[in-house]
Amino acid sequence: MSRRRTLGTKKKIALLVSAATVAGGGAFVMASTSNASQTPTVKSAADSTVCQGLATALGNNQKFIDGQKANPDAQSAARIANREAVIAQIKVQQEASGCVAGESAQDSQAAQPSAPAGGAGNAGAGNAGGDQNAGNAGDAGNAGGGAAAGQQVCNGSTVTLSGEGGAPAASSNQFPAGTKLKVTNLDNNKSTTVEVTSVSGSCVLLNNAAFEQVREAGKFLIRRAVIEKVG
Repeated sequence: MSRRRTLGTKKKIALLVSAATVAGGGAFVMASTSNASQTPTVKSAADSTVCQGLATALGNNQKFIDGQKANPDAQSAARIANREAVIAQIKVQQEASGCVAGESAQDSQAAQPSAPAGGAGNAGAGNAGGDQNAGNAGDAGNAGGGAAAGQQVCNGSTVTLSGEGGAPAASSNQFPAGTKLKVTNLDNNKSTTVEVTSVSGSCVLLNNAAFEQVREAGKFLIRRAVIEKVG
């Protein structure tokens, strides 16, 4: 009798150990599945307006660098170094926003909706070669530096940030330093008036402080903007 009881006890212990092992394995599988489901999804510019805005900002700065390398002058090295630092900061913002770090998207005005009447022929307003369009007679949207005060410019342009710090300011490939521009975000009716302080690869890029004054929360691209030369 005692031997049978002893064997029964051993079997019970073995069964308990097996049950614990199975339970532990199930818990491990559940934990692994849970951790996998918590892995953040990296988004591209096509998946998110935030990512698209950051990719456009990076692309515009890279376009400016390429232009400086193609036609260098005495200040090109300093400008390039500055823009490379801006690109590095944009990559940090991309990663923090769950976007593909380093993704670049060139700002294409040709893909934008038609501008209001009077802005015909403005598809090239934000192109890197915009200086060639600056003097086109009768082209109100591309008048660039030759536009009169109070005139709407850069028709059809999207607006994004340059990634640069400092007081509110703008950079442009069409307006010389000292030009004052009023940028209005039609999606929230917020406006800011800034002075152009440097050159960029687009009609208008706002630095971080200026962009914060007109942006919608969580967005890094203004699709519907009105830009006016005011001084």
